[in-house]
Amino acid sequence: MTTTSTPTEPLSPASQMPNWIDPVKAADLVARRRDIHRLPETGWTEFIATARAAEFFASLGFKVVVGREFIDPMYVRGRSEAAVEESEKLAVAAGVSPLLLQRMAGLTGLVATFDTGRPGKTIAFRVELDALKMNEPHDESHIPFREGFVSERQGTMHACGHDGHQAVAFELARFIVANRERLTGRIRFIFQPGEEGSRGAYPIVQSGLLDDVDLLLCAHIATDLTPGTVVAAPEKFLCTTKIDFHFEGAQSHAGMQPQLGRNALLAAADASIILMALPRHSGGMTRVNVGTLHAGEGRNIVASIADMEVEVRGENEAINRELTREAIMRAQGCAMAFGVKCTHKIMGEAVDYVPDDGIVQMITVCARRARYVNDVLPTVPLNGSDDATLMIRRVQSLGGRAGYFLVGASLDESHAHASVDFDEKYLVTLYDIFANLVIGMSGNW
Repeated sequence: MTTTSTPTEPLSPASQMPNWIDPVKAADLVARRRDIHRLPETGWTEFIATARAAEFFASLGFKVVVGREFIDPMYVRGRSEAAVEESEKLAVAAGVSPLLLQRMAGLTGLVATFDTGRPGKTIAFRVELDALKMNEPHDESHIPFREGFVSERQGTMHACGHDGHQAVAFELARFIVANRERLTGRIRFIFQPGEEGSRGAYPIVQSGLLDDVDLLLCAHIATDLTPGTVVAAPEKFLCTTKIDFHFEGAQSHAGMQPQLGRNALLAAADASIILMALPRHSGGMTRVNVGTLHAGEGRNIVASIADMEVEVRGENEAINRELTREAIMRAQGCAMAFGVKCTHKIMGEAVDYVPDDGIVQMITVCARRARYVNDVLPTVPLNGSDDATLMIRRVQSLGGRAGYFLVGASLDESHAHASVDFDEKYLVTLYDIFANLVIGMSGNW
């Protein structure tokens, strides 16, 4: 039977430095992660998570803005109005303040900024709010179920580690406040909605909240990486475009007047095969997937509508643009062949990642000082996507620097699997690296 490690309490790097205070215990990180795990919310419906973070950070003296106070709805992608309305009701039932929901105005996410009042750099941490649409196993072999913190939301669970990232951010904020007199500049936490599907970073980029950032730090708990291993700068972040296709034909009775129909289902089904047959590219890695296809009104009706969710990924922007263009052209071609209309909408995107050498070196140094680290690797192939890359690119384009690293915390299952869990011991590792980076950026190493 798989079990999670019990966090121990060796001294943190910060607590061993003169005049530094570390108020955070391993048990605090675990307890907070478990509390967050119980109430998962999917992208653009994270009202409880937003409220929880807003109230906590405000209580510590951070300046907090939420939802529509910094996100312009015109840049939002992949948001379901029906899902939002249902989630707002659940948030009210869970005790979220109506005044706070009013401030959000239907949009989740928040930014919390701590100004030390002393000159210095602006450091930002990206933190993901959302969970995945999965049923969490109710099985004794699954740690959250066995230890009593399983998801309370049927069909939704934190299977990606975002609950751990949030827990670390909360406790890091406590560390910052405890040491406020030794810090300089501004420290900002950006709690991003809709990372799954690469939906939430784009409106944050457009908000301007990254434009004064000198250093953006992003990280991920890696459930497929050896525990105690830190990867300072993973490579092969795939560019990606998420596309929704809508096919619209003409309905008719399949028995009495089949000739009058224009079958949107067949057009979409044909398109799904054609899309999956997109040729691979000599210039680098590609990925194509048709994730969902919903169509039709009944077995005796020629289907008049069909909706399909597709993603393409490419090793670089040029490949991804070519795949996107080809996918749209092929879907429209299939629609023409069946005499139906085809429209599309871009639902999300991410780009590749080019690390800043100096920040990679700093992450490496900070990781080597962290608890439970056995090995720091310069890189490993990620072969996945994260729209934090849009935020990274924005910061870099304006002269700032950025870093993205992985913390190995593997148990049994791979990333984003319904049975996934991570070894909670390594929340301490992630916390230490971030705290060390805060210390280092304030000129205290």
